[in-house]
Amino acid sequence: MPERITEVTALLAEVLAPRAPLTVIVDGGDPGAAAAFASRLAAAFPASSRAWNIDAVLGLTGPGAGGFDSALNVLEPATDQVLVYLRGGPRNRFTAGDGERRAQVVIDHRDPDWPVIRHVHPSLADPDRWYLSESRAFFAARAASWDVKFGDDLPAYAKAVQQAGVRPGDVAIDVGCGTGRALPALAGAVGPAGRVVGLDFTPDMLTEASRAGRDSAATLVVADARRLPMAGHSVDVVFAAGLINHLPDPAAGLTELARVTRHGGRLALFHPIGRAALATRHGRTLRPDEALSEVRLAPLLADAGWLLTDYEDGEDRFLALATRH
Repeated sequence: MPERITEVTALLAEVLAPRAPLTVIVDGGDPGAAAAFASRLAAAFPASSRAWNIDAVLGLTGPGAGGFDSALNVLEPATDQVLVYLRGGPRNRFTAGDGERRAQVVIDHRDPDWPVIRHVHPSLADPDRWYLSESRAFFAARAASWDVKFGDDLPAYAKAVQQAGVRPGDVAIDVGCGTGRALPALAGAVGPAGRVVGLDFTPDMLTEASRAGRDSAATLVVADARRLPMAGHSVDVVFAAGLINHLPDPAAGLTELARVTRHGGRLALFHPIGRAALATRHGRTLRPDEALSEVRLAPLLADAGWLLTDYEDGEDRFLALATRH
């Protein structure tokens, strides 16, 4: 199997090559990471596409700050340049700003031996060209240690399921179920007359769910949340933990969840820590325009066919509840 760095740079070269001549600017990551990644990316382009300028910008002197700032906090995307952000490395390395927001390409680079594309602007490539394979690469590498790292979240999942309004006899689905931490609680709530389905697009995650015995609580299905293998209006409750932030188009994702849900059905969007704490964990700045902010989520849900009924974003969890109208 090719090295992961080779897979990633080859895919980016395929996406960007038709746009030459072009300047690609790489920043972020550990010191020296941008230079190393830029070199590998430059080598991925065929000789016929060498009308290129690929730079690694390791820091600029911030205006009046006397410190270093990311180039991606200063530069704006242009038709003749693409900004690539390497997510990872020392937190608070730069003085201010949010270079990731400006970048057209975001690479998870916490493990330089296993980089993963986490965002490509739709103007560069349709998500179908990269989203599924890259997301599977991201989660497959983490599946075996997922419950070891996050196993103490189980009580929080059970509480969220209790508040989601699951009733005996319901059909409940956990979309992006991962290792199935919500499945036993969902099965207990629907009872013997109900049905629970856990869906995830990473087979390794479902393997770990089975290994933990959670396949006894639900039917496990490999599926893409953007194209659920469910009939329209066939589900009573949708539970989705940590899903929306991983979708390339949250609005389309919420619409797909609405498609499979009966009128009056319920949706629970959950995360076992709040948005601010999660942003701090990942070393980024929390922004009001993110899909799960209350001011943005309510209209997103409304446009997709949901009515937001409860919104909680505290230090120890995020929970948004909505009803299908």
